Amino acid sequence: MNTTYSFQIYKSASLLPLEWNSLATKNIFLTREYLEVLEKSSPVNMICHFIGIFKSEKLVGIALTQFLFTEKLESFGERDQCLKTSVRNFAFKKFASHVLFIGNNMLTGQNAFSFVENVNQSKIIKTLHKAINELKKELKSIGKKVHITSIKDFTESEIEPLKAEFKNNFTFSTQPNMIFEINKKWKSEQDYIDALSKKYRDQYKRARKKMDGIEKRKMPLEEIIKHENVIYDLYSHVAKNAPFNTFFLAKNHFSTFKEIMKENFLFYGYFLDGKLIGFNTLIKNGTVMDTYFLGYDESIQREKMLYLNMLYDMIAYSINQGFTEIVFARTALEIKSSVGAKPLKMYGLITHTNALINKNIGKLFDYLEPKTDWKERNPYKEIS
Repeated sequence: MNTTYSFQIYKSASLLPLEWNSLATKNIFLTREYLEVLEKSSPVNMICHFIGIFKSEKLVGIALTQFLFTEKLESFGERDQCLKTSVRNFAFKKFASHVLFIGNNMLTGQNAFSFVENVNQSKIIKTLHKAINELKKELKSIGKKVHITSIKDFTESEIEPLKAEFKNNFTFSTQPNMIFEINKKWKSEQDYIDALSKKYRDQYKRARKKMDGIEKRKMPLEEIIKHENVIYDLYSHVAKNAPFNTFFLAKNHFSTFKEIMKENFLFYGYFLDGKLIGFNTLIKNGTVMDTYFLGYDESIQREKMLYLNMLYDMIAYSINQGFTEIVFARTALEIKSSVGAKPLKMYGLITHTNALINKNIGKLFDYLEPKTDWKERNPYKEIS
């Protein structure tokens, strides 16, 4: 019996099938609620689409796509002012300014799709491929021709079934996803501290001492709205000083997130003399804690070791609440390594619509993806 697979492309979370969330039980970032957050507060240069895949008339797969276009982007990141950065930015504007991501460019990890168990994997991936091609046609019809298509982020085993279908794609690997595994024996922050070697225990004590005078508190929706302008300034400072950016969040992103996701989204403010000088955000994703965007006043951050203290606070909360791991994502790899996060290599697939460029996509990718040299740390005591 030849079962028919089909797809439907949705432009709004309100139009999704009623059973959509039944396929997103293991990933909050594919739920109707999270997709509504994206829809209502996505970056100005992003258009999101949601794909439903059906076997006969039954929903068997869901997927997220993000189309990014740089016409409305003022900056790609201002930290590295050098020739390679200029070349990279030129190459990006000229050859890669319209990018279709299958997955979530705002997160690290496999947040691209979810399929029901026991489905024919080859057929469902083939149907997803057809849906992507159809979406590219739709975007072209409104004057948004896709230059690059990228499917991200997957582990080595997760990428293999995709490579079989997306044959002309270049397989790439970017900065690793930093994963902090929580030891099952740890029941409190003190258990974590006790596991550290003397050098890193001293680092912890030094950082905590620097926090004298800073008040940390969980901020409800009303307070997030009240401080929205300051929050955005703190976020923007960090974002603009990143080596490379393809988007900037909308000003209402955090308040929209809190309003829709409620207690699954945590917003912590750091105050000095009553003034908000930093914040971090966390998202509860089942037994996994995902770190999200943060912001800070750079002058105070250095003096108070604020970023390092935020990492320690995230670890403490996650241990106390019984989470199994923390996704620290990419960027700031070495400092995350120094608190105990381990690198997990991630892979993606990329293709260019221009055949000549696609043949040399590996070289173009080297320009577009900044390289980071870093040294992995091990903060724990040696186990004899």
